[in-house]
Amino acid sequence: QVQLVESGGGLVQAGASLRLSCAASGGTFISSYAMGWFRQAPGKEREFVAAISRSGGSTYYADSVKGRFTVSRDNAKNAVYLQMNSLKPDDTAVYYCAAGPSSYYSANRYPYWGQGTQVTVSA
Repeated sequence: QVQLVESGGGLVQAGASLRLSCAASGGTFISSYAMGWFRQAPGKEREFVAAISRSGGSTYYADSVKGRFTVSRDNAKNAVYLQMNSLKPDDTAVYYCAAGPSSYYSANRYPYWGQGTQVTVSA
């Protein structure tokens, strides 16, 4: 199985930027998987944020973050990143990275998940 660990979350003011990282280990390179970012706010279901294809050639974004967030990957480093700019209070959530077989949008189709990292954006 793929082991994923997110980092880079924190408390920032609206308009600030954060860069989340997702490091993978466990004997399987993430080059075998599409990688997704999801988030879950209190009282809300986990929602899709961004995803990237196995090679990194295609990216996908939720409408709410398009133009502000950028997902990238470095398969040689076994890592995926989420650059978040112009953060808003509505972005406050626990952010998770996930690995799966090119499912992209559906959380239920990602078998491997990290533990999450908290992002809090103050008004």
